Amino acid sequence: MSEVVISATDVKNLRDQTGAGMMDCKKALTEAGGDFEKAIEYLRKNGQKLSIKRADRDAKEGVVIALTSEDKTKGIIIRLSCETDFVAKTDGFINLAKSIAEIALKEMPSNLEALLNAKMGNITIGDKIAEQVGVIGEKVELASYEFLVAAMVAPYIHMGYRAGVLVGLNKASEAIYEAGRDTAMQVAAMKPLAVNKEGVDATIVEKEIEIGKEQARTEGKPEEMLERIALGKLNKFYQENTLLAQAFVKDSKMSVADYLKSIDKDLTVTDFKHIALG
Repeated sequence: MSEVVISATDVKNLRDQTGAGMMDCKKALTEAGGDFEKAIEYLRKNGQKLSIKRADRDAKEGVVIALTSEDKTKGIIIRLSCETDFVAKTDGFINLAKSIAEIALKEMPSNLEALLNAKMGNITIGDKIAEQVGVIGEKVELASYEFLVAAMVAPYIHMGYRAGVLVGLNKASEAIYEAGRDTAMQVAAMKPLAVNKEGVDATIVEKEIEIGKEQARTEGKPEEMLERIALGKLNKFYQENTLLAQAFVKDSKMSVADYLKSIDKDLTVTDFKHIALG
């Protein structure tokens, strides 16, 4: 039986189609007897095997991409994770994350699983990522996906793709979009837990009240005063940890709510999404 000759053109075509390394493509084509579909399957299977083998590794580096639609009424954030900063900074990895983000924005899947099952060319995004595990030699995973729909959605990507934010606003205009961008930067810098106190999880509130009581008790305050003191501390907690109540980072003399009202008296944030590496 004659040996199948693998041409440089075939190797390049497979590399262009899959993003795999030249040597990996040549090996895949050789193993597949020159059959392109079998070669792609070979790369994918190798990636899946490696993904399982490296499942216990930490993938704390990577890329966060936030995108909005042309009319700025919807947006998405994805985090594509890997093990090392070296891989995260490569053009190939960044471009893969951007391609996944563009598909997410176009299709607006309802959750992460649906996004992984979305098509990227002739394979799913999940299969593409598994394929890249074999190519890169690190754990790679689509770790997070969020979407937001509002009258206006403003995005922010932190330097080096290390964090992404979407802020939804109840009104739309060019000035409001810029205010949304400022607010998105606020979220990235100050990491609020919710838009306002009504959005803070009840278990967190209960925990903060108990902490406040215990602190007051330790300070020797009478038992009958503990609840009132704890509620005072809770208000301080809200000021520091809810977006609209936080001091605006560009002008600490006003809150974020005050800043938005300076742009439009009825302007407020409807929701936000924040994804960061780590």
